[in-house]
Amino acid sequence: MMSNSMNEWFEINDLDTLDSPALVFYPARIAENIEKLKSSIDHVDRLRPHVKTHKSADITTLMLNAGISKFKCATIAEAEMLAQCGATNVLLAYQPVGPKITRYAELISRYPSTSFSCLFDHANSIKMLSEVGRKAAQPVNVFLDLNIGMNRTGITSGDQALRLYLAASTIEGINMLGLHGYDGHIHKPSLQKRREEWQAGWDAIRNLSEQIVAAGLPRPRIIAGGTPTFPFYAEESEVECSPGTFILWDKGYQDSFKEQEYLIAAMVLTRVVSLPSQTTITVDLGHKAVAAENELTKRVYFINAPNARVVSQSEEHLVLEMGADHGLQIGDVLYALPKHICPTVALYERAAIVKDNQIMGEWKISSRDRKINI
Repeated sequence: MMSNSMNEWFEINDLDTLDSPALVFYPARIAENIEKLKSSIDHVDRLRPHVKTHKSADITTLMLNAGISKFKCATIAEAEMLAQCGATNVLLAYQPVGPKITRYAELISRYPSTSFSCLFDHANSIKMLSEVGRKAAQPVNVFLDLNIGMNRTGITSGDQALRLYLAASTIEGINMLGLHGYDGHIHKPSLQKRREEWQAGWDAIRNLSEQIVAAGLPRPRIIAGGTPTFPFYAEESEVECSPGTFILWDKGYQDSFKEQEYLIAAMVLTRVVSLPSQTTITVDLGHKAVAAENELTKRVYFINAPNARVVSQSEEHLVLEMGADHGLQIGDVLYALPKHICPTVALYERAAIVKDNQIMGEWKISSRDRKINI
């Protein structure tokens, strides 16, 4: 159980002012994570952090002030948030389809100070994007999305990918910039095993890049990776790296990737709302308050109740087996670390900001919404 010293980094002195469940950010620790990321690579210009983890204009501003100007995002709203913050270079790591193409075109038009780019992996997509470029008399910047093992999106590196890249380079309204690869399927705790899995994807990207150069085109820019494979891509001088989770860290990554010593900078505060039995408690941490995509026992860890065992979870409640003599009462606070912070953040409209154990205000999760203006 938690001590009464009230000097641990996560503890909040003025708890009576914060309702639960609540998402909490610690800006000083976020700033340390930004500096650690910068120190892990040879040049800040090779960093292109993914904002899907935090979706926050305030955190984006911290990175901009630290000299990071390039970003990666997953939605039009995230891209608009970045442009509003003054980001000069934004990759929408998505292949826009349907109305999203129209929204993307409006985004480019409305924020001319930001250079936008997006992904494609199919000939039909590049034709639709070329229409946007021709109508605007401004070529659309694109990266070919490669499938390097995640089997979610992208085209497998090889002859078909080369033909698609070469063909897209000749289409009016398109500005072909390079290659994109994401290997989010690689999660081995062993650094060596993770490197071995990463190597296959990196070889595929590099081989296609050399084929493109051999065909007479400029050497493609390469954007690749996430947080688990960041250490490997950071060693490759031609790669722009796009980690995301590093900014807030979480219990899952802390346990799995010990070589990356980022600080956990976000948690969820929850309270005991019921005592169903002598050994169980119920807290207000349901599916709507913490990411529930993992199996029940791998969703959350309690800093001040490390031996708590999750029994069940529903929309508004989480039942924990605590054992006898746990000592908790109705209204007591537990500090919870999500195993996966990215989808947890997306459940909240705002985060409380804590400095020196005091609540200093709140930051809006501004691109949690699917739409800001566009």
